[in-house]
Amino acid sequence: MVFASPLFLFLFLPVTLVAYFASARSWRKGVLICASVFFYAWGEAKYLPLLLGSVAFNWWTGLRIAEGRDTRARKRWLAFGVAGNIGALVVFKYANFAVANINAIAPIFALGPIALDAIPLPLGISFFTFHAISYVVDVYKGNAKAQPRIPTFALYILLFPQLIAGPIIRFRDIAAQLDRHRSRLADFAYGARRFTLGLGKKVLIANTLGATADRVFALPGTDLTTPLAWLGIVCYTLQIYFDFSGYSDMAIGLMRMFGFRILENFNYPYISRSVREFWRRWHISLSNWFRDYVYVPLGGNRRGARRSYVNLVIVFLLCGLWHGASWPFVLWGAWHGVFLVLERTSGGRALERHRWMGHVYALAVVMGGWVLFRCDTLAHARDYYVALIGLTHADPIRQPLAQYFDALVATTLVIGAVFATPLARTIGSWRDRTSDASLRGGIVIAADLMWLTLVLAASAATLAAGTYNPFIYFRF
Repeated sequence: MVFASPLFLFLFLPVTLVAYFASARSWRKGVLICASVFFYAWGEAKYLPLLLGSVAFNWWTGLRIAEGRDTRARKRWLAFGVAGNIGALVVFKYANFAVANINAIAPIFALGPIALDAIPLPLGISFFTFHAISYVVDVYKGNAKAQPRIPTFALYILLFPQLIAGPIIRFRDIAAQLDRHRSRLADFAYGARRFTLGLGKKVLIANTLGATADRVFALPGTDLTTPLAWLGIVCYTLQIYFDFSGYSDMAIGLMRMFGFRILENFNYPYISRSVREFWRRWHISLSNWFRDYVYVPLGGNRRGARRSYVNLVIVFLLCGLWHGASWPFVLWGAWHGVFLVLERTSGGRALERHRWMGHVYALAVVMGGWVLFRCDTLAHARDYYVALIGLTHADPIRQPLAQYFDALVATTLVIGAVFATPLARTIGSWRDRTSDASLRGGIVIAADLMWLTLVLAASAATLAAGTYNPFIYFRF
């Protein structure tokens, strides 16, 4: 079930809100758990036992860690919990990839192929597994207390706003709210506003640009001209930002409507002046997860510069692999890891001295990486890079730019480019300062309501006339 769908907007969400607020406070946790289970089962019922099994396994393991008699016992239970979570991820997400690569090299060693039926990827497994790993690790380190009540722990894992595609929430950051959350009118209003804006990002900007990006990336290399290649990657660069930041806005808004406050997940990443800054602004919850649970345990930067460089590359190789079991994703992670290493040398100091150079450099690196992220194969990525740098021999008459670049796409690109900057935050700050009881404040409030109503109406009309449009990060 997708947030940006009539089913969710006009049936599931209203019914859940009515059931939640009509229930006694002691029943509201149960309402959210049931709604979340139904939400997941709607699209992935066959993997519901896996999800509920993960909840039970990690709740029980957390208790075993907390009750360990000594450090060695607690460490054994931690290893058991982490291995169980990673094992499930390996089986369901990476088994097909591993077998395909083994079969590719098997003839070299005169071995026969391994027969394995394709294993479908369970919805949201990367996210709820990372939630679970952070929980057992934090319990072991003493950064969080083991939750003795399984309904409370289940609510942490299952909450439908973040179940499928994050953000990745640490148990320690939300533990107190799980038992004592309360939705005030101001929270509900803020959440509804944030959800509406996220919906507009997804439906009106990301989907519009995504349609063009899909058409361009579907072209064979022989038909891909340089102008088309640049149009496709620019559209995809804005599509993936507004798609995923839109999902995060909707998740944050939904959580606030039910009385939960969670951390931001995006902070205008395309204004970054370095790849390092980009990862402080893009998918912040994932960046922090890899920093705290992979980079720091590997030694971070405590063992000298060379070891920190190796650690960075390892982290981003794993980050790429987390996004998808394919070589383009692995190379995408390596791409970012290598540039992060380069920025820690003298090249990074040059970027700090020239702000404009940093912006151009960071955007170029990120867009270059998105080619690997979007292409299904390395051959496809190679052809796309060739077209980007102008070495293609494709005939522009056969695939004219005007066939893909119309007034709607041009307008959406301009709007997307503007709102990928902090302009929206500046407007919001001005609105908050002027929204008082005066006539001027009343006009500002009325204009804001009209704007939100327009966004909601346009999004709903687009959804009613459209087709299934899952978020990009549902793939992971």
